[in-house]
Amino acid sequence: MTLSSRSRAVFLAIVLSAARAPAELPSLRFDRLTPLGANAGATVTVEVAGADFEDAKSLLFDHPGLTAQPVEGKERQFQVTIAADVPAGTYDAWVVGRFGVSNPRLFAVSRGLTDVAEAEPNNGGDKTQTISVNSAVNGASDQNDQDVFRFAGRKGQRLTIQCLAGRLDSPLDANLTLTNSSGAQLAANGDYHGRDPFLDFVVPDDAEYLVAVNDLSFRGGHPYRLILSDRPQIEHAFPRAVQAGQTTELTFFGRNLTGGAASSRWRIGDLPLDELRRPVTPPADVLSLGAYRFFEHPTAHSTLPTAATCTVVGFTAASGLEHAIGDAVPLVLVDVPVTLEAEPNGSREQPQLLALPAVVSGRFDEPRDADWYEITPTENGPYFIEVYCERIGGRADPYVAVFDDQNNRVTELDDYGHRMNAFDGHLRDPSGSVNLNANKKYRLLVQDRYSRGGARYHYVLKVNKPIPDFFVAAIHSQNPGPGGITVRRGGTAHLDLVIHQSGGWNGPITVSAESLPAGLRVVPTTIQGTSGPIVIACDADATESVGMLRLVAEGKRGDETIRREVRPYARVWNDPGMSSSRPMRQLPVAIRSGAPFVLSFEPDTLRIVAGQKGEARLKLARLLPEFTSSVNVLPLNVPGNLKVSNQEIGAGATEIVIPIDVQNGTKPGLYTLSLVGQAQVPFSKDPAMKNPPNTLVSLPTKPLQVEVVAP
Repeated sequence: MTLSSRSRAVFLAIVLSAARAPAELPSLRFDRLTPLGANAGATVTVEVAGADFEDAKSLLFDHPGLTAQPVEGKERQFQVTIAADVPAGTYDAWVVGRFGVSNPRLFAVSRGLTDVAEAEPNNGGDKTQTISVNSAVNGASDQNDQDVFRFAGRKGQRLTIQCLAGRLDSPLDANLTLTNSSGAQLAANGDYHGRDPFLDFVVPDDAEYLVAVNDLSFRGGHPYRLILSDRPQIEHAFPRAVQAGQTTELTFFGRNLTGGAASSRWRIGDLPLDELRRPVTPPADVLSLGAYRFFEHPTAHSTLPTAATCTVVGFTAASGLEHAIGDAVPLVLVDVPVTLEAEPNGSREQPQLLALPAVVSGRFDEPRDADWYEITPTENGPYFIEVYCERIGGRADPYVAVFDDQNNRVTELDDYGHRMNAFDGHLRDPSGSVNLNANKKYRLLVQDRYSRGGARYHYVLKVNKPIPDFFVAAIHSQNPGPGGITVRRGGTAHLDLVIHQSGGWNGPITVSAESLPAGLRVVPTTIQGTSGPIVIACDADATESVGMLRLVAEGKRGDETIRREVRPYARVWNDPGMSSSRPMRQLPVAIRSGAPFVLSFEPDTLRIVAGQKGEARLKLARLLPEFTSSVNVLPLNVPGNLKVSNQEIGAGATEIVIPIDVQNGTKPGLYTLSLVGQAQVPFSKDPAMKNPPNTLVSLPTKPLQVEVVAP
């Protein structure tokens, strides 16, 4: 596929308009990968686009079965080889160049499909492109136009047609329209999997049919992957929660299912689903690490990619059908038996009885369905109530209302989640605590906010005594744009840590690194609260390289040490209308040369009595001989009860004293404090340039460990 010059220009204009940010040292920004996918066992040439791509000679993937080599004589093109045994799913790709490693873009691997490149002109009328069933078309949207594909269908054949775009980091908001050869519309869809459309179609006659793809606003240059298939297609499964250490029989629902599948009573639109029973055994380490394992990135549950899954302990399950499409169903993993919702429970007078602690896998069966449950607490005090829906790809916007035995509304729970800088983890799932009395009956109403229902409206309800726990996410700190983590020799970089506290957790959490790439250092960072930075420092003599960083978090629950994976996330776009973030499986870090300065505390520990002030000596090492200007020192997400004011290290100076005010009432314990230094530094991409212009550079200090003691 080759983009027209007009489409390419439009795409670049959109990207550049969204990317303006305060000047810093160059950081690779990966905007576009085409094609968006290929078949296992294939070799395909891909093209990358973005900014600061000088000497971009490597393309990395998060699976060893995907490898890339630069195409000789072609800038920004790579030959990607996909091993035949790579599972179907989505994989992160990163560009590596002179200025480090980029943010990721998604690449889809299919099995049993024929890859087709879109060929212009294919705008309709006598200009259509002929494809066959079980094809995956890699294309790009046309400005003020559409792409039209012609295919032959057999009478009675059930076809699924879907456009993967938003699920693969493309800005395209696609529409699909299906017509017969005379132009009569047979089906159309806009949003099904988030922004991505989907059609389910039974062919009425042996004939040719047309499917058209266009952007909702008819923007051009945005890539997509169109799949036309009569292969098994998985819609979802039930139940959506399983118990750890147990093999659970799931019922998979979908189209064209084989292997003993039967027709289901469940329908979507006018067509019934098939159902197939399969046993599923959870991964062994997920519950103990508070982890989430997936082989398709969870990007289909919302109109924009979100970090919603940052508070899910679970995994994606597969039916195991050969060449199944969409065969990755998110499941919640729990440590108690799972109860299935049982109708009739649609009224206050007919609630379903639950024993606590309870985990219920439910569904809003039809529009206006209301699910009622009755619980009788055995203890006075708080109980934690949580519903998983958006986080597991359910289509509802649920809420929970709690009523006492006099029908008084005790509380109502709704949306929650953090939005911090580049991280967007706000979601439509309710979560919270409510104080209940022992031996008193309470009724819980779970319902969609807009009274919707049907086969796709699954949820999981949890009710239990609060168990203190936490989830930690790490995301690239650059704002507003997407980017990767690059540490320059002798210097520093940092990640933002975002903490969701669960079940009343209020203790400190210490984040440390495991299996660090050679030459990097991470001081264990203690956070008391919901956010903070973690600083990565690089040795002055480190070798330029790219490696994977693994972070873990630990905290104390009584005498028990809780250990959790720190989940890496990436910002997808920086347009204010498309700000979004999504999970990664791995977190790459690049080492490059050129740190202009480094700030460090000497000594790097300090003891302060709560309610008093302390002083820390901050030293500046000027690593670039021509850098002599002043450095402004600013707070970097300083813990709430520690106060640090802005300071300046004067031109030519190399140290300063930083006053630290520890407020009255500050909880005794260890606090990790980092600041950020900002300075105008001479820099040019051309190392031979004399008298290069200044650019603003922001670098975090190496951390200071502050021990707060009681008065």
